[in-house]
Amino acid sequence: MTGREPRTFPFSDPVGLAIDPVFAELRENEPVSRIRLPHGGDAWLLTRYADNRALLTDRRFSRAAAAGPAVPRLTVEPAGGSALSMMDGAEHARLRRLVAPAFSARRIEGLRPRIEQLTDDLLTAMLEEGPPAELLEAFALPLPITVIWELLGVPTANRDHFTGLASRLLSSTAYTREQVRDAVDELSDYLADVIAERRADPGDDLLSALVHARDVDDRLSELELVTLCGSLLGAGYENVANAVANFTVLLTEDETLAPRLRAEPGLVPTAVEEMLRYAMSGLGVSAPRIALEDVEISGVLIRRGEAVFASLPSANHDPDVFADPGRVDLDRKPAGHLAFGHGPHLCLGAVLARVELRAALTALVLRVPGLRLAVPVDEVPWKLGLTVRGPRALPVTW
Repeated sequence: MTGREPRTFPFSDPVGLAIDPVFAELRENEPVSRIRLPHGGDAWLLTRYADNRALLTDRRFSRAAAAGPAVPRLTVEPAGGSALSMMDGAEHARLRRLVAPAFSARRIEGLRPRIEQLTDDLLTAMLEEGPPAELLEAFALPLPITVIWELLGVPTANRDHFTGLASRLLSSTAYTREQVRDAVDELSDYLADVIAERRADPGDDLLSALVHARDVDDRLSELELVTLCGSLLGAGYENVANAVANFTVLLTEDETLAPRLRAEPGLVPTAVEEMLRYAMSGLGVSAPRIALEDVEISGVLIRRGEAVFASLPSANHDPDVFADPGRVDLDRKPAGHLAFGHGPHLCLGAVLARVELRAALTALVLRVPGLRLAVPVDEVPWKLGLTVRGPRALPVTW
């Protein structure tokens, strides 16, 4: 034990993209520290890059053991054990193998023309409508939503209703447990109906393949099927939409970025990686892991049964790895950032996200050269009480 009173987490409201200075203080003076979560009590927090990267591959820490109501967490409702993100070892590998082919580099490369066309169509519609525009509604949200729903083969008729319900599952303090549970029940019913449609009329899509794996090969349970479908739909749009909006904020905060990218569009892939490294993602911690035995990290003993949180944004701002981490540097080689995680739980959709973000950033800087916020940056409304970080709305003009 460090002997210090746990700090209340989150350290501050998720407004803006700059990382909270408390993370730097902890990296320097208390890299393994105690925090008090909104639900479930106290846990350990790792803030240095080396410790975080090691944790993500350390089998002495379990995600599966973190399922259930007694575990410290950000979310109102505790994680269930049927989620891919809450599995370990062979069980995790079993489910991941079912969906990994759909997210392979080869498969995603085949989607690139559709992603680029969709990007172009959405921006064309926004530009024709004329300024000002609400970037989230016009571009940042419909791009990844359309891509992931087409990939899974889900009808788009109830898409807006789904996203409204899905946002409740991201609640930390914004919604009550009853509201979250109601959303879970309604989403489960909706997904069950979608799965029934695919059973009756299968197609060449990921959901049909998962239904086949359930019904013919018995490779996953019905609960795993519903949970996996919901997780892919939700995670497939929320993080990318936030990143597009956050990138836009960065372009307006640093007026040197867009001209540089217009002059050197070949820098876009580097810019995407650097912006992912820089931009504070979520509230600053990953899902909890439970120590399966006593483990010492940076001189601190973590006892069996205690919860540990990685902080990937803090790791991505570690000056021992990234020089001058508090600025976006297009000449940096940001290889090794942990924005998508690391190890067995590396983000399944990382390749897809990169293709979408490169297409979005390229289109924004080339097609909307005068893009800027339509309101002062301190008037941009941010999502509060959720486990994600990003603007709630982003008024722009050009």
